[in-house]
This record gives sequence, C-alpha cells and structure tokens, in this order.
Amino acid sequence: MASLLGVSSATLIVASRGGGGGGGCSSRIAMSMTTEKLGIKIEKNPPESKLTQMGVRNWPKWGCPPSKFPWTYEAKETCYLLEGKVKVTPEGAKECVEIEAGDLVEFPKGMSCTWDVSLTVDKHYKFA
Repeated sequence: MASLLGVSSATLIVASRGGGGGGGCSSRIAMSMTTEKLGIKIEKNPPESKLTQMGVRNWPKWGCPPSKFPWTYEAKETCYLLEGKVKVTPEGAKECVEIEAGDLVEFPKGMSCTWDVSLTVDKHYKFA
C-alpha cells in the first residue's frame, strides 16, 4: 500500500462477538496507519492498547491557544494530540503537515518548523 505520504505501516484490528440465540456475529474493524511526510511521522487514531503500552497518559501535558510560532526540536518528540488542529511547516518546505486530535506524532531531532495552531491544542508529549 503506497501513497504520496509514504505509508510506512498499517495495523488492522478485527473484533468479533457472538450474538445470542441466532448464532449471528458482528464484526468491527479499526485501522491505524502510520504515514511520514516531510520527516514527520503521524499515526491516525492509534489503538488505546498502544497508547497504554507507551504510557502516553502519564506523559506531561502542554497546550496553547490558536497562534503561530517558530519551533526547533532539540530532541526527538513524540506527542499525542488530545484536542486541537495544527499546520506544521518544516523550515524550507513549500508545504505543511496537518495534525489534529487523535494523532500520535513523531518530530525528528533537529527539525525547525513553524506551528500554525488553528484550534486550541492539548497534548501529551515525551522527548527522547
């Protein structure tokens, strides 16, 4: 599976549950994909089990209202957006990467970029 974003991995989760009496069952399929664009890795709606395994809910929190500002990552940052919407434009890039609530994002060490926050951000984050 390939796209302009460069899909690097995909996770497929299938859950089945037996019905009562009639022997029917229902299935639920959830798909989580990790993409990479302009050096930024994004996993849309990762499963709660992954967030728990990573300890995301125990990471520090940070937030900001709508604003625009430059930022440089002195270390790799992994963050999980609880709410908000941001356009991140790496220095020298002609396009941006959009991230939003439900995204698990990894920014590489040394990246300089501009954050353009359109909806108030609340996120868990961890520097490595």
